[in-house]
Amino acid sequence: MTFNVLISDPLSEEGILPLRLADNVKVVIETGLSEEDLEERITEFDALLVRSGTQVTRSIINKGKNLKIIGRAGVGVDNIDLNAATEHGIIVVNAPNGNTNSAAEHTMAMLMALSRNIPQAYLSLKEHRWDRKKFVGVELRDKTLGIVGLGRIGTEVATRAKGQRMNIIAYDPFFTKEKADKMGIGYGTFEEVIQQADFITVHTPLLKETRHLIDAKAFGRMKDGVFIVNCARGGIIDEDALYEAIVSGKVAGAALDVFEEEPFMDHKLLELPEVVATPHLGASTVEAQEIVAVDVCKDVLRHLNGESVINPVNLPSLPKDIMKKVEPYFYLAEKLGAFLIDLVSEVAEEINVSFAGELYDIEVAPITRNTIKGILKRHLGMHVNDVNALYLAEKKEIVVNEQKTPQAKGFTNLITVEIKTKSQIRKVAGTLLNGLGPRIVHVDNYRVDVRPEGHMVVIEHIDQPGVIGRMGSLLGKHDINIATMQVDRSDRGGKAIMILTIDRHLDEAALNELLQLDEIKDVVAIDL
Repeated sequence: MTFNVLISDPLSEEGILPLRLADNVKVVIETGLSEEDLEERITEFDALLVRSGTQVTRSIINKGKNLKIIGRAGVGVDNIDLNAATEHGIIVVNAPNGNTNSAAEHTMAMLMALSRNIPQAYLSLKEHRWDRKKFVGVELRDKTLGIVGLGRIGTEVATRAKGQRMNIIAYDPFFTKEKADKMGIGYGTFEEVIQQADFITVHTPLLKETRHLIDAKAFGRMKDGVFIVNCARGGIIDEDALYEAIVSGKVAGAALDVFEEEPFMDHKLLELPEVVATPHLGASTVEAQEIVAVDVCKDVLRHLNGESVINPVNLPSLPKDIMKKVEPYFYLAEKLGAFLIDLVSEVAEEINVSFAGELYDIEVAPITRNTIKGILKRHLGMHVNDVNALYLAEKKEIVVNEQKTPQAKGFTNLITVEIKTKSQIRKVAGTLLNGLGPRIVHVDNYRVDVRPEGHMVVIEHIDQPGVIGRMGSLLGKHDINIATMQVDRSDRGGKAIMILTIDRHLDEAALNELLQLDEIKDVVAIDL
């Protein structure tokens, strides 16, 4: 059988060589197709390969009666309707690892250009000036490089920086002292990293939690004369705060490849001689473009030949009878994971997911994947999906266990999620109530009844008269309205828990004031 593959965006000829060499594949390259043209052409193809130019809409997918797989030669898949593909049983693959080396190399190039004033010195020569004294730089050797985010790219940067004889200290939500020792680098909290580093480079996804992670307050805690590098995502660094930090002399210089708004042309940062900038070139190498094409073409070929793919983004639909049973639990499972990870203050080492009651007799693997997705999205963002959640957990050296029991302790169904860290064990349980939807019913050993949605506050306190009143008054002072409240205690006068749903996010000022109350031991703001 011969498979027809359509490539609708420009890909390197070397990248598509795996398909060219396959005896059972016919490759057709037609770029610049309109949506209407693609709808008409797609009917005869088994596979579609795109980059960012082609918008693979539901309408196009509906017309792809023979379509089995869609490949995106790159990381993002926002130009592909994943829901439509999944509904039609069409698998979507991408190439998340192709730019790792190029991005790490670009980071090191920016680091060196920054430390030695290379762009500024070059421009001086172009202007027929020989200003040797003006462009005295600093060596990387024996300087401390702080890495915020130690995923694929951050790890590669650490390896290269060690080759420059730099001292490395790194922070990542899934990074431990033991992992640091294995890598031969230093381990620190975010605060420790920014306080100790001479150079700071960020390699995190852009999430609500990481937006303006490096802000005016963070700059204030850094060494005087620190250097900043961002080749990850625009928005991780507050650009206005960076400008002020450079002007004040707190920051000696910055190297930026990404910006909050792109194209980035008119910002005052570009007026500063201490700033080195490039137009988002981290993945712009011949090799990276070739690698992403090769990776996605190999996955397409695997799927067409009946083999397992390496980088799936979605999963084909389950049989309707199975999906009908498990799908109602997806939302609950993801929210339980997202809720629980906010209660954990250390790196997760083990995740246990237990199913009880009517869940004992159904296929729960898809529910487990949604649980892990909810946990990992807290730090990894939208990169996590149903397909890669377990793979990413394994890469982070997190053990995932799944178990089932027919006994649901008074509930028709019950999902219990437990996270173990080096010194903590936290757990949460939830159920689907007929007519009422998902509920959180246990937090650790406390009984509660809470909808897993919206803005929430979990308060651990001592059971004493007046605590609830003082807490309510304090929130009222900050114009925070309480929608619901659940309270349970271990015993009279002992440990207790209070879970509030409120009308807006609990800001840092209100959280810190709550912690000042003697009876309150911990406060966690959770947004679901």
